[in-house]
Amino acid sequence: MKLSVIIPVYNSERTIGPLVERLQDCLSGQDFDVVLVNDGSRDESEAVCQRLESRYSNVTFVSLRKNFGEFNAVLCGLNHVAGKYAVIIDDDFQNPPEAILTLVATAEQGNYDVVYSRYAQKEHHWFRNLGSWLVNTLTTYSIGKPRELYLSSFKLIRREVINEIIRYKGPYPYIDGLIFRVTRHVTSVEVPHHARTEGRSSYTIRKLVSLFLNVFIGYSLWPIRLFTVLGAGLFAISLLLGVYLLVGWVTPSLSIPDWGIIVWAIGMGVSLQMLFLGVLGEYLGKLFMAYSGMPAYVEKERKGAGVND
Repeated sequence: MKLSVIIPVYNSERTIGPLVERLQDCLSGQDFDVVLVNDGSRDESEAVCQRLESRYSNVTFVSLRKNFGEFNAVLCGLNHVAGKYAVIIDDDFQNPPEAILTLVATAEQGNYDVVYSRYAQKEHHWFRNLGSWLVNTLTTYSIGKPRELYLSSFKLIRREVINEIIRYKGPYPYIDGLIFRVTRHVTSVEVPHHARTEGRSSYTIRKLVSLFLNVFIGYSLWPIRLFTVLGAGLFAISLLLGVYLLVGWVTPSLSIPDWGIIVWAIGMGVSLQMLFLGVLGEYLGKLFMAYSGMPAYVEKERKGAGVND
């Protein structure tokens, strides 16, 4: 078995060297390689990574021309791995490298496609924890994530799933969204989580909003279908109001307010517009999903006459 470790690097000149050295120690009994992806760091991270690549034969270094974002850097790293499994780990030591073997053991024991880490106690800033909770809640409904599963950045992905993920060629990758397009054979395992020892988190309101919109719009037709559902509900209410107005018109004993017909006309008009937008959105959404490279199916294995295993 060969294991690949992907580290997206951003402004971590003080931590990336010790992290790679520690990986060499704790994974010394494994056949593994390390892929460093410098995501447009503004400090000396690139120079440090270059020295690490020269020092260790199992280290590959890729430098991006500007800061594209963590998911883009991870996708780049996934295109350069050679292992049966790839583990994505942050560059700040909050995820202990020794826990990589726990992820591998869990994947081997249960034959899982993806193993996420989970934490008994998170040492992130409260704002980062709030953002993670919002995104995890959204993904439960938008990409079909199990409610109890926490989508951490420290995770293991099997080679077959990686091959499907790297088919995505768009500019807005969301790794977890791409994972759940391919497989549901996913689990999590508890690992330690440490406080940041150097620097500070680059997690900002702008990045949270960008991620929220990317998940909400880019990986699900749920927002479009919400218009259809609301339009259908409003149309049903407008029909009932129309029946009531018709009964009132033929029944002199019922008192119908003068503004009733206006409310009915507005309700019918708005509901028809929402239904039209929903149907149109379904067509556009299907085209968007086809463009994004969403597979029609993914084979787990093939056996039988005429199949080469």
